[in-house]
Amino acid sequence: MGVQSHPKLIEGEVRVIGRRWSPRVHAIKAFLTRSRVPYRWLDAERDGAGSGAEATVFFPDGTSLIDPEVRDVAKQLGLEVEPDSRSYDLIVVGGGPAGLAASIYAASEGMRTVVVEQDVPGGQASYSAIIENYPGFPEGLSGSDLARRMIEQAERFGVEILVTRKATGLGSDGDDHLVTLEDGTELCSPAVLLATGVSFRWLDVPGCTSLVGAGIYYGAATAEATACRGQDIYILGGGNSAGQAALLLSQYARRVIILTVEDSLDKTMSKYLIDRINTLPNVEVRTNRTVIGAEGEGHLEWLTIEDVKTGGTERVRADGLFVFIGAVPNTEWLEGRVARDPQGFILSGPDLQQNGKFGHNWPLKRDPYMLETSRPGVFVAGDVRKGSIKRLASAVGEGAMAVQFVHYCRRQQATQ
Repeated sequence: MGVQSHPKLIEGEVRVIGRRWSPRVHAIKAFLTRSRVPYRWLDAERDGAGSGAEATVFFPDGTSLIDPEVRDVAKQLGLEVEPDSRSYDLIVVGGGPAGLAASIYAASEGMRTVVVEQDVPGGQASYSAIIENYPGFPEGLSGSDLARRMIEQAERFGVEILVTRKATGLGSDGDDHLVTLEDGTELCSPAVLLATGVSFRWLDVPGCTSLVGAGIYYGAATAEATACRGQDIYILGGGNSAGQAALLLSQYARRVIILTVEDSLDKTMSKYLIDRINTLPNVEVRTNRTVIGAEGEGHLEWLTIEDVKTGGTERVRADGLFVFIGAVPNTEWLEGRVARDPQGFILSGPDLQQNGKFGHNWPLKRDPYMLETSRPGVFVAGDVRKGSIKRLASAVGEGAMAVQFVHYCRRQQATQ
């Protein structure tokens, strides 16, 4: 059940009724959890509350939705999904820590700012059950709580935050930039910040894709933890996200087995997480292991695990698999619009140099600013930038820096 309501949301508790292994139910639960909307989930099969629909969502005002998409739920909750205007001083694409930080600084300095977020504000950090190394919070806080605080601060300065809206195009209209949304809506601004972050890298093995949301999950430990009570849960990955998920899931699951391809967790996970994991009697770490297959009728039931050193395999019963095997940048929609490296990360500032000169069709006499992309007036911040430090505090700092460079551009344009 969720614990904190968004200030603009309908007061009271949302109820979600649906099957345990429904991908639609999982998507709704994950959205509500990350949005910190109070809700109660009833298993249609276990609790005998089903109505034949895959998912039914009941709202505190007495309305309900049958088999809704996540955006339908967002609309019903009163979240913003449509822009109030078509013209802004700054368009921020991506509502993670970098984007939210930038929006706060921009709006506090008088810029009309909109944040376009394709999912839930907070980025990958909002999946974390507990963040303990972010400065200023000695007791730690959840990723969704940190996101909530940043959203409230941004909205207090008048930032418009659109959820479940995906940017699909970047163009120009004279000196202004155009950001196109998935339904063809165009937003116009003299400056754009690309802070789209990264997505979880999918596990590409036989049987996996069809079971996503039905026992195989990406970054969804906070939404699914209570449903794992008494079960055998596997975590694939050896980074901090995997460690945080293990700490949370161990409170509910019978066993939690961490699989990592490395010889140990020492090189990939923070020591404080390793120390805590080592004290938990129901958490096991299996090194030099990966998953090469998944099976199940309607939901995950079996995993095939490979020893990456010997090549030996074993088939094990599994009630859930949480995957944390890296991330890929959300930049497919920017192909041909801004310069990217072979992995898709966005080039900016000095990284645009080729043989000591600024290439990638840089059109101006001046050099690009530090976080400026190959498109003048379009900036990048956070994990999606090539060479960025993948730390929460670094993303926030880059978001703040980007706003200063936006001001430089505006002043330069005003003198031309």
